Amino acid sequence: MFWKKKRIGLALGGGGARGLAHIGVLKVLEREGIPIDLIVGTSIGALVGGAYASGISPDELQKKVEAYLHSAEFRSSAMKAFEKAHAKGELGLAQKVQAHLRSWFYLIHAMFKPGILPHEDFQATINYFIPDIQIEETRIPFRAVATDLASGEQIIFSHGPMRQAVMASCAVPGAFSPLREGERLLSDGGIICLVPTSVARQEGADIVISVTVDRFGSSEELRNVVDVYYRVSEIMGEKLRQNELAEADVVILPEVGDSHWSNFSQAVNLIDEGEKAARGKLDEIRHVMPGIRNWLRFKKRPKAYKKRG
Repeated sequence: MFWKKKRIGLALGGGGARGLAHIGVLKVLEREGIPIDLIVGTSIGALVGGAYASGISPDELQKKVEAYLHSAEFRSSAMKAFEKAHAKGELGLAQKVQAHLRSWFYLIHAMFKPGILPHEDFQATINYFIPDIQIEETRIPFRAVATDLASGEQIIFSHGPMRQAVMASCAVPGAFSPLREGERLLSDGGIICLVPTSVARQEGADIVISVTVDRFGSSEELRNVVDVYYRVSEIMGEKLRQNELAEADVVILPEVGDSHWSNFSQAVNLIDEGEKAARGKLDEIRHVMPGIRNWLRFKKRPKAYKKRG
């Protein structure tokens, strides 16, 4: 009996440090031999998805994350200062005050620039995780989603430098300066596409597995204009997210709790939660994939990754 293999797309959403859970999801999909034909990423989803599509295994990616978080560069970075400022209980009072003041230093500094965090830190981080290749060279077809602040249009990177595409997709408004590309002013894809389900479908995926690491709902008091504005943004973002998830065949939601977007030190726990959530969805994934058992019988996924010369 003849059957046509369905193209499976993986849509990885944004969410800052919470997106490290994507690594755990990738571990399970690879371990179970689920064939991924396309990866589309927004923000941190573009960083993790781009690294994996380039040939970096999930285990190797986790090791790179852990090494980076223990590096002197990260420990002295503005990102680390933000993480400390939003720490919950693990820091002493003096450390919290110091971190808070440093955080405010960057905020005041940003009054005169389009981004809080240094461009050099951002570029170095992208270069550490993403190889210097073209999107067309990836092991798995890859797309990165960004937003053009000049026109308000969604930009889908399907060719060109990987690092440039991922950097544009990860340029969180306010945190990092937008990237100038001709007439375009590129910023975080999550502005209009928090989970790129629709892009995966548009790019030819028959079945879409979407991973979202954002959680809606807050009991925090709205104490000032910033709190109110942030809450309004959350509500708008949630509506966009739900519209995207409605188009997915399977939705994986790792339990990331209320972890702050800058809390990268929780990497191991976040990756574990990604694994747990993906394992819980395996039956659902297999159910929406006609012929998957036959496909897996005749096509084995490569377990070894060849390093590029």
